[in-house]
Amino acid sequence: MTVYLRGCGGSEVERIQVQLKKLGFYAGHIDGAFGGGTESAVRAFQKARSLTADGRVGPKTWAALFDGEEIPAPAIMSQSLSRRCLALTGSFETGLMAPHCFSCLTGDFDGQGISFGVLQWNFGQKSLQPLLKDMKSEHGSVLQDVFDNNYEELVEVLYQYSPERQMAWARSIQTADRHRVFEPWRGLLRALGRTRECQEIQHRYASTIYRQAVELHRDYGLWSERGIALMFDIVVQNGSISTRTGDTIRDDFRHIPAGTERSALEVEKMRIIARRRAEASRAEFQADVRARKLCCANGEGLVHGTHFDLEHQFGIALQEVV
Repeated sequence: MTVYLRGCGGSEVERIQVQLKKLGFYAGHIDGAFGGGTESAVRAFQKARSLTADGRVGPKTWAALFDGEEIPAPAIMSQSLSRRCLALTGSFETGLMAPHCFSCLTGDFDGQGISFGVLQWNFGQKSLQPLLKDMKSEHGSVLQDVFDNNYEELVEVLYQYSPERQMAWARSIQTADRHRVFEPWRGLLRALGRTRECQEIQHRYASTIYRQAVELHRDYGLWSERGIALMFDIVVQNGSISTRTGDTIRDDFRHIPAGTERSALEVEKMRIIARRRAEASRAEFQADVRARKLCCANGEGLVHGTHFDLEHQFGIALQEVV
């Protein structure tokens, strides 16, 4: 059953906000992000219509909002598993739900100049420059339309500046604490991340990571979509699984009771992988790694204060990968 709730994002949430505003229940920004303000407005609407006031938009609430219309599945459900896994991990990484994670922009707080996109490609590691150059070569008119009067400066930075000068330029267009990029560059880069063309390039740049995840998925005998999501998040956040940690995981597998039902076995194996990979992380990161990995293993969980439901929000289920 499709449900839109706090933490969801996208065009469907934007429709909910527009309708709630039209009906006088919502006074916030129309941003397609289902936050506390949207949740409060949904509750107020539900109370006014004598519906269960849980702050969630399920079939009944959607029908009440939209004159009996059937609730649509999130657009992301129709996308490839690789794109859905990217959206999930991108939401973990940026704190923004899809599709907003594709336009995330951060400053030089981590010494990387500017970081952009769903997986935070950046100037410092020279991973952002190729992505922007591909955008120019493949979709130059889109890039030019977005950046308009600032287009020539961007091209000059990408093609004529040395890496050191690129970093200096990046630091010149953000606040002294290096957390926030100044306008107009902040708005321009975020607008770029919202274009279909830029999101497709980001997806392509993540394809190598997805292939690594598929290999790990096979190596540990997993079969589910959630297993792929778990391994994709491991590759992005942690790089991989070391031989030593892998040996411990496989030893733990041997202690799972014989005859465990197939789905229960898959979940238990994922939980073992999640816990062991977290234990192998640096102490200050273990809690975050554990939360993300167990969320993938269990199909839901709280990460950075946001509740994630992989099946309802991303279409990532405990079903066979096809």
